[in-house]
Amino acid sequence: MKLEERLKIFNQGLLPNKVQLKYEAMAENAFRFFRGTCHLFYEDLAAAEPLPLSPLAWICGDQHIENFGSYKGDNKLVYFDLNDFDEALLAPASYETVRMVTSIFIAFDNLDFEEEKALKMAQLFLKTYSATLAKGKAISIEPRTAKGIVCDFLTAATKSTYKDLLKKRTVSKKKSIMLSLADERHFKLDKPLRKALKAHIGEWIKTSSDGPYNYEVQSVVFRLAGTGSIGVKRYLFLLKSTNTKNHYLLLDMKQARSSSVAPYVPVQQLGWDSEAARVIGAQQRMQNVPAALLSTTVFQGDSFMIQELQPVKDSIKFKQLKDYRDMYQVIDDMAALTASAQLRSGGRQGSGTIDELMAFGLDQGWQEAVIAYAQRYAEKTKAYYRAFVKDLKAGKYGD
Repeated sequence: MKLEERLKIFNQGLLPNKVQLKYEAMAENAFRFFRGTCHLFYEDLAAAEPLPLSPLAWICGDQHIENFGSYKGDNKLVYFDLNDFDEALLAPASYETVRMVTSIFIAFDNLDFEEEKALKMAQLFLKTYSATLAKGKAISIEPRTAKGIVCDFLTAATKSTYKDLLKKRTVSKKKSIMLSLADERHFKLDKPLRKALKAHIGEWIKTSSDGPYNYEVQSVVFRLAGTGSIGVKRYLFLLKSTNTKNHYLLLDMKQARSSSVAPYVPVQQLGWDSEAARVIGAQQRMQNVPAALLSTTVFQGDSFMIQELQPVKDSIKFKQLKDYRDMYQVIDDMAALTASAQLRSGGRQGSGTIDELMAFGLDQGWQEAVIAYAQRYAEKTKAYYRAFVKDLKAGKYGD
């Protein structure tokens, strides 16, 4: 099947008027294309010669170097950790590493680093990942324990305030504030949908044990974010406190689709209540401390995740990592956090036990196969990207 058909088939379930924006985002560079085509990666991996055996683990599924970032846990501390679980499921542990290592090769190529440096960084990731597994002890990273650019990143994140966030996202209107439509990530909603969403979240606030107390909905817009998730139904709500003057809360409500990894993983999955329950369930077992205010809801037949839009929440962008020494520390941290997420969730509902994960970490026999496949797939992704951009310019993906 042609690349064009594969992409169109996967994206046909998304909002038609937003799919073109997704394609435009994917055309930015090969790394952005890789981010937006997680389904291609696993479809190709399933058809390739199998990787060496590895224990089952809970994986985020769409692992790459921009899926790590800062967030505030429900204990009020700021952490650096994995931060995207839309594709999360139970799968061979090596699936997480091979996608991450592929992202390293693609990102380094985009940054014009020598191939030898990319290889050394891939080897570092697998070395630290394996060493962390072998110890059997999960680690966490917060401002007091962070080093290098991650420390700078977290320190800057902790200084971000709700006032800063509101200033970026809102506009004053008749002695109150509303979500700004001047923000390029915000889109106006039709009046009936806007009214239905306000009523739904208003009811959720009243009835859900996860919801904030004493708030009412002030305004709502369609929100655009990410790359792979462009085109899903996603809304941003501004809530106003009913008992504290000038106190606001921003809520993100994002549609949860089935994991694009699932069709290519020959593993029995849990019978989650909903796709949103799968995403949040994986997040809560893999992160050191879960993010504050996580919930699920069903709106007009679709499953949604609800979480607070935090001023401290941000992802590291690979273009920020132009210094090789900075990159070394970041990749080392990401490797330890990847292994830690698997250790925290080890032995739970089908995943390998801690002892099995430790044994996998001690085994050096699988690493070369992961690097070799990642190198080949990075080249394949670049070829996909060139073909995609050519077809996009030729109008094959619509106006």
